Amino acid sequence: MDGQHLTKVVLLACGSFNPITNMHLRMFELARDHLEDTGQYRVVKGIISPVGDAYKKKGLIEARHRLEMARLSTDSSDWITVDPWESLQPEWVETAKVVRHYYKEMLETEQNTDDVDTVKYAKKRRIEENHFGASSHQKKDGLQLMFLCGADVLESFGVPNLWKQEDIDEIVGRYGMVCITRSSSDPHKFIHQSDKLWQYRQNIHVVREWVTNEISATQVRRSLRRGRSVRYLLPDGVVHYIQEHALYSAESEQRNAGVVLAPMQKNTEVS
Repeated sequence: MDGQHLTKVVLLACGSFNPITNMHLRMFELARDHLEDTGQYRVVKGIISPVGDAYKKKGLIEARHRLEMARLSTDSSDWITVDPWESLQPEWVETAKVVRHYYKEMLETEQNTDDVDTVKYAKKRRIEENHFGASSHQKKDGLQLMFLCGADVLESFGVPNLWKQEDIDEIVGRYGMVCITRSSSDPHKFIHQSDKLWQYRQNIHVVREWVTNEISATQVRRSLRRGRSVRYLLPDGVVHYIQEHALYSAESEQRNAGVVLAPMQKNTEVS
């Protein structure tokens, strides 16, 4: 397919990144390879968006540290970037709103850098704001944002009060997502068992990682608490930053202990 007819894709990964690991970075590479192998897409950018402190996850260290570690990890990448917007918000921001923010920003950037017809752009925005459905992720203007995640995030859609159903509709139905498998999960099975995800199955790209990499941030923090080496699990710059700032201890792991996770607290109050 002619390159000019490929849909340009921006990949967005949201999460704690506590700390960011080599697997988080590998997800972007795997997603890009998969999408470009279809002959339909050209991945032009990857965005890492660390969650803010108000998320209240147990063991979550300050956003300023997680943000800096993410920046250090992407120093050598010519297409993956780190954006601080979400992490700087004083209150927790729903993931759907984060995706919406970056999509709007992406359109504005495209408008400023390309010779885009004004009437066409206004029409595109009206469509984007007023309609979305199972097929609306097929952007006729050749520009798309996709939510990038691991299979654990996909399966978390089934956790009561963790996600609002309308947010799942928006993220999966409107924008689309790329899900990277892990050996302990079966995304295809979970999609089959979920009526909501089955409805949007055409919008979900499941990417199998053949070179299995089960690096877990939880396991990394455990090793750090025990004084064990985590080299080659994290980028060297991140390892040095952790050592320099003495991050991840038994005390830090108890941060937010007993506090209800922000989305569960908010969604429970609404329901």
